[in-house]
Amino acid sequence: MIPDHVSIWGELSHVDHVVRHVDVPVRGHTVRTRILQAGAGPELVLLHGTGGHLEAYSRDIAGLAEDFRVTAYDMVGHGWSDLPDLPYTIDVLSEHLVGLLDALDVQKAHLSGESLGGWVVAWVAAHHPSRVDRLVLNTPGNIANKPEVMQRMRDSTMAAVLDPSEETVRRRVEFLFHHKEMVTDELVNLRRQVYSRPGFVQAITNTLVLQDPVVRKDFAWDPVWVGKVAAPTLLLWTSHDPTGGLGEAEMLLEWLPDARLHVIDDAGHWPQWEKVSEFLDTHRTWLLHGKDPS
Repeated sequence: MIPDHVSIWGELSHVDHVVRHVDVPVRGHTVRTRILQAGAGPELVLLHGTGGHLEAYSRDIAGLAEDFRVTAYDMVGHGWSDLPDLPYTIDVLSEHLVGLLDALDVQKAHLSGESLGGWVVAWVAAHHPSRVDRLVLNTPGNIANKPEVMQRMRDSTMAAVLDPSEETVRRRVEFLFHHKEMVTDELVNLRRQVYSRPGFVQAITNTLVLQDPVVRKDFAWDPVWVGKVAAPTLLLWTSHDPTGGLGEAEMLLEWLPDARLHVIDDAGHWPQWEKVSEFLDTHRTWLLHGKDPS
């Protein structure tokens, strides 16, 4: 029997898609930004998490492309996008996203962000409301700003970048999964290649400033700015997210003006990989019809 998942690019074998680079201005730098686009329809932009890359969505792009014009991209300082030497704080990552929308001539889009990506899309929705249609915050992580979660994220990520061996990077990727047997050699080696890029140690240092409580306080999840998110928002949580429990989802439900919660069972921090069908159905139901997937 052929397994459900053979390879990352095998997932895209039956869908027309383009991988290219777009120049995006960020804080005086021109950031060569890697993007993947597929499909036609309403604009949908997908954002990965800390230390990630657009392949985090490789199992979903073909399905989403049936209904949307999908754009997945490597955030500044991530994947194979440029690595300018500046702190990748939430305002910088948000500036990159808005600049990418401008470069693609996209005035308004649905945004779906996982982990750090969820933080970024929420910030954009609060500060650039005219650019956002509907939101999906996918396991956005550590809403309560717990120091122990920040420390674990900082230590595990930095260890994998400083020593991008098979064992160390596999441990970092497995952290994202409830079903760790789903972590493939291909996925581990892809991330090893990213982590081995020249300049990536400095880049991940610039990303992990967000796990420093002093830096984080200017961008931490807080009802003052979260309450400005006017876009209808779906909180997509899981039963086994290692970065934040359902109590934190309840906090966001209280802070967001227009939000509802959907919980995917039997998945960790990457439901887009572990529970593809439910992830796709949830996005279609919410983004196309504005209906509560529950």
